[in-house]
Amino acid sequence: MIRLRPLVFALLMTSTAAVAEGPKLIPMPASIEAKAGTLTIGEGAGIVTGDAGAKIAAKLLAQQVKIVRGLSLTSDAGTGPIRFVRDASVAGDEAYVLSVDAKGVTIAASGDAGLVHGAMTLAQLLSPDAAVGKPVVLAAMTIRDAPRFTWRGLMIDPARHFVPMPTLYAMVDQLAAQKMNVLHLHLTDDQGWRVEIKRYPDLTRIGAWRTPPSAGGAPGEKVGGFYTQAELKALVAYAHERAITVVPEIDLPGHAQAAVASYPAEVGVLGDRPAVGHDWGVNPWLFSPEDRSMTFIKHVLDELMEVFPSQFIHLGGDEAVKDQWQRSPAVQAKMKTLGLKTEMQMQSWMIDQLGEYLAKHGRRLIGWDEILEGGLPPSASVMSWRGEKGAVEAANQGHDVVLSPAPIMYLDSLQSNRSDEPPGRISNGDAIVPLARVYAYEPEPAGVAPDKAKHVLGAQINAWSEYLVTPQQVEHAVFPRLSALAERTWSPKSVRDFDGFVSRLEPQMGRYARAGIAAADSAFAVDFTMAGTRGDALRRGKVPVTLATQTGYGTIRYTLDGKVPTARSKAYAAPLSLKPGTTVRAAAFTTDGHPTAEPRLFETSRAALLRRSSSDLVACPDGAIGLRVPLTSEATANTPVFNVNIFDTCTMYPAAPLDIARSFTVDVARLPRHYGLAHDEKALRRHYAVTTYGELVVHTGGCDGAIAGTFPLPNPATSPNRMTFRGTLPQGKGDADICLTFTASMESPFYAVESMQLLEKK
Repeated sequence: MIRLRPLVFALLMTSTAAVAEGPKLIPMPASIEAKAGTLTIGEGAGIVTGDAGAKIAAKLLAQQVKIVRGLSLTSDAGTGPIRFVRDASVAGDEAYVLSVDAKGVTIAASGDAGLVHGAMTLAQLLSPDAAVGKPVVLAAMTIRDAPRFTWRGLMIDPARHFVPMPTLYAMVDQLAAQKMNVLHLHLTDDQGWRVEIKRYPDLTRIGAWRTPPSAGGAPGEKVGGFYTQAELKALVAYAHERAITVVPEIDLPGHAQAAVASYPAEVGVLGDRPAVGHDWGVNPWLFSPEDRSMTFIKHVLDELMEVFPSQFIHLGGDEAVKDQWQRSPAVQAKMKTLGLKTEMQMQSWMIDQLGEYLAKHGRRLIGWDEILEGGLPPSASVMSWRGEKGAVEAANQGHDVVLSPAPIMYLDSLQSNRSDEPPGRISNGDAIVPLARVYAYEPEPAGVAPDKAKHVLGAQINAWSEYLVTPQQVEHAVFPRLSALAERTWSPKSVRDFDGFVSRLEPQMGRYARAGIAAADSAFAVDFTMAGTRGDALRRGKVPVTLATQTGYGTIRYTLDGKVPTARSKAYAAPLSLKPGTTVRAAAFTTDGHPTAEPRLFETSRAALLRRSSSDLVACPDGAIGLRVPLTSEATANTPVFNVNIFDTCTMYPAAPLDIARSFTVDVARLPRHYGLAHDEKALRRHYAVTTYGELVVHTGGCDGAIAGTFPLPNPATSPNRMTFRGTLPQGKGDADICLTFTASMESPFYAVESMQLLEKK
């Protein structure tokens, strides 16, 4: 389940003296000079402003302080302790100087953005703890601040799962609060077209809605949605006030299935009309590079530029398999006319044409790093997601770049291996992206020549939404990892102190909570690691358990009597040795006595030690668990989830104590097979079926061991998609792997193990 109930967490936080501890700011400013004296800001404090930009910054300050501290400030007062002033000597539109002394606070900047950033720093200074509604004592200081990078971004993906407009507004508020300045909207893909184009209404009448994939039986009702131009213009204006640019993305030439489903004759390659896609991954439909399609795209760009005044327009360019172009006589003829030898050169020509069109309108094209292939058009900038190689190559050629490498900048990657994480990407642990990994990322890659470093605009973190269905799941994925990137892209390069960052993140978690943001507590939650095998623990009657958190922040306290741990519970100091049947509950606590996360538990009953959930299973030899998927593509609950290898429906129960277990039950789920694998389909491993719909085959001693059971699978069209199988186990010696293989057709829904329970002899 999503952890950290916002109001509960806020109430648990206790007051901390800001003067004694110093400012706990995220991101850290470029410089802080401490001075003598203090200033108290309380209810009704006035804010003095001058021009229109200052009035906007004052309004935003008052709004933010009301949320994070519960104090009402007067945002356009004639007198008061807080002043916004213009100062031409503060160089840079985003730079500001914030001064606190016994007389008041002054925020000085030359640009509107600097005033907003200074306001957000003051809002953090005024919310150092959870003493909501109470006056705040500020230490005297001078902060001089400016960003390290000009692009500090977050991408939200409403194309896969539609994101309600209120969630986008909430994202803008949180970006502004931590001085991020780009909201990138991935508005189109195979699975949905989300932006109204008045000239082509079928893009949203047809392309904004898809039929979910089936796991057997009738498909569900259509799902989707889109944003009107009026809604997006209002969002853009809201973001602009908060010093944030909204950058739209129309993905092309690939990821075009929703567009082709809407207008096959205008933009399609081979003339067919597919359904709007429901398969995640790479699908074959492309935009045609012919004149009819290029004209269509330019018309779309005309309306897009009317809605979004951003300098950059993102045109995708990623994962466009060229099979349709290869099989199209018309496209091949156009290539010959243009003197192009490869389809990658055709894509480069297409991107260049659109880049020139945008340039004529005073805009700039940016695309994913595949646009490098076939030759990078001179008009293009690059967003590098396949590692950093593309960014290095493009920057050294004189093109502006944004760093966004997977998996570290991909928020659909899980934050921990715990079973309570919602769906996402796993990749056998490589794609686990905890808070520390994001914080450690350096946005200025090695290999960029010193004289080309100016072309590194910054970095961006991406919330791809194949597995983020609800706003709460999006927030869980984004926060607090966004805080880590906020600091790495704003603060000076010399600021690299994860422990200090974590201590400053503590009040920020409270701010998230008071804003109603379902931030993940994964970095602070207690993990339980058992030494040795479960069989060893059962044989010896001792369960060795180690407790730890990702951050190491706070003191872990635990109970063994079933009670919820408190700040007075026993402190964890060394690995525990428990009798089977004991349940450990644990949480980390700050010195002020509040928990940093919800308590987690670890059960050591004999039944619990003999049970493996999907999260406890491992890939069969030569396989890889790559995804944690929900029961259906539109499931809004975080459970059940299934760790799967979509290339091989075979998993293992590792180190099963076959000398103890005598039988088993296996809970199984049938899941939609909705993955566009393109040329990776050759990696699918097929298992020969000997019954009509395939079987579950259970081997002991590994996948080549003895067969302990074969269970025919039911007709997917007429049976429920969750089922249970029961069988017996042969007498064994010690521990051995149990292999569970499904032989259902690769053209049918696929099966996954929800859990396997081993049973002792009664």
